[in-house]
Amino acid sequence: MAASREPAALYPDIATQGSLAAALQAVADKEDLTVSFQASNSDPLLHASVRSVVPHRTVMTVSAWAVERRWSIRGCESFQDLALVEGNTQDLAQVAQAAQAWHDAVELSEIRRAAPFVHLTGRFEVPDHDPERLTESEWQQLRTEASEVDWPEYRALIEAAYAEPALRGLYPFTSHWTLRFSTSTRPRLTVVPLCLHPHRQKPYTLSTLYMGEVVAEAPSAAETVSMALRHLPSGLGPVTSGANRTGRVRAR
Repeated sequence: MAASREPAALYPDIATQGSLAAALQAVADKEDLTVSFQASNSDPLLHASVRSVVPHRTVMTVSAWAVERRWSIRGCESFQDLALVEGNTQDLAQVAQAAQAWHDAVELSEIRRAAPFVHLTGRFEVPDHDPERLTESEWQQLRTEASEVDWPEYRALIEAAYAEPALRGLYPFTSHWTLRFSTSTRPRLTVVPLCLHPHRQKPYTLSTLYMGEVVAEAPSAAETVSMALRHLPSGLGPVTSGANRTGRVRAR
């Protein structure tokens, strides 16, 4: 594993400018962009941010890597603080282009067109925080993620669960790649006691508590979902807003 280096040694030009925000601003001005960057108070050489003109987006954060010369970006929706866009690049001008598009509230797909290094997580924006739409957004994120990882069993499980209306109507989330469900959205989940575990080249397993005793196993994702339906509690209503609950469940 490569060791981290002093920021001033890895980014001497940034150090000369005084902060990552100042360096980004210089690039933006050169590119005739109008976006403004804010410096980090704690690590000005490594971190910067840019605000959006719309309240349903958080600030986009820009972070410098510690082991090689590269920058990462992350932009989230403000209600659940979940990523809409991510990415990393060695081109500071591309970072500035992505930041401009984020600031201007252009469509997510247009951010990627403006800066091709940007990765769309699959989530879409839900400005009114409608629980049903947030649930759809999370399913889209999970399906996008599953299509990108080299894990056929995980991908099959996500798709099989999504194909079942009773599960598709629940808010999905994962913890260490275990598929779980809630009857409320983030930020405060109401967890359903049902955990579907994919395994590489092994049977799928089902438990009613995370890291709890396995109650069943199956050779395929479809059979696992069928078993899950038999263990699904009755009377689960439509997904509600997690903003209306007290307490909080942490999940990836």
